[in-house]
Amino acid sequence: MWLLLAFLSATLLGFYDVFKKKSLKDNAVLPVLFLNTLFSSLIFLPFILLSAFVPGVLEGTMFDVPVVGWEVHKFIIIKSFIVLSSWILGYFGMKHLPITIVGPINATRPVMVLVGAMLVFGERLNLYQWIGVLLAVVSFFMLSRSGKKEGIDFKHNKWILFIVLAAVAGAVSGLYDKYLMKQLPPMVVQSWYNVYQVFIMCPILALLWWPKRKSSTPFRWDWAIIFISIFLCAADFVYFYALSYEDSMISIVSMVRRGSVIVSFLFGAMMFREKNLKSKAIDLILVLIGMIFLYLGTK
Repeated sequence: MWLLLAFLSATLLGFYDVFKKKSLKDNAVLPVLFLNTLFSSLIFLPFILLSAFVPGVLEGTMFDVPVVGWEVHKFIIIKSFIVLSSWILGYFGMKHLPITIVGPINATRPVMVLVGAMLVFGERLNLYQWIGVLLAVVSFFMLSRSGKKEGIDFKHNKWILFIVLAAVAGAVSGLYDKYLMKQLPPMVVQSWYNVYQVFIMCPILALLWWPKRKSSTPFRWDWAIIFISIFLCAADFVYFYALSYEDSMISIVSMVRRGSVIVSFLFGAMMFREKNLKSKAIDLILVLIGMIFLYLGTK
């Protein structure tokens, strides 16, 4: 069941990437990110309030947000900082790079999670799963060759570095998620970390964007911003629920979630009219074959 939930999360995450790319086109990054955190927190705020002030209404359902103390909230705040650092780096990278480049780079994130899962949680992969991981690694190196055709030098392009660092932070977040899901209800983590991100983004917006707003890329409203939050919240809800299963493996869930690249790649071709799709498609096929091997390895 947890594997099917991971595939559903991957699909939702793909649409999240598409709306994120659309929202960031010729737009200021930090206000878009702030609104994403704001709308995401507003989605979960009713569940927090109902659980706290109308006892019994959500009790026993997957939407219940149990009241917890500071000893729990401090761990969730750490989660908020980790995720937000990944998002800030990822949003800037997404704005300046083709989505057909960003997607496959993000698809290699589970390799980092795999190493961490083996070291921290003692997870072990079988032959099929190792083949899937190795194919993902190969696809990354092939993607760097595709990027050169568009004048993107993986070694000297700072936006590539941003995406890679975002992937590292995302991998750390994934490992931390598995740790949190071993002891906390999914809704407690997801609802509160979204709320805390709003408070973290306020000073960032005030200090880094507001003073320079007239000399930098202006902010413009785009309805796609709302859909960023909707699809992200749905994808994370399913993701956390998958991790709550006792036998779930974060190394596999993380890898499957990167299958979101399929959705983002297709929209990159149809909606954003990106280039060099044939060579990038080979990279994508390698990722897909890797996903198949991972699936076979869990049977």
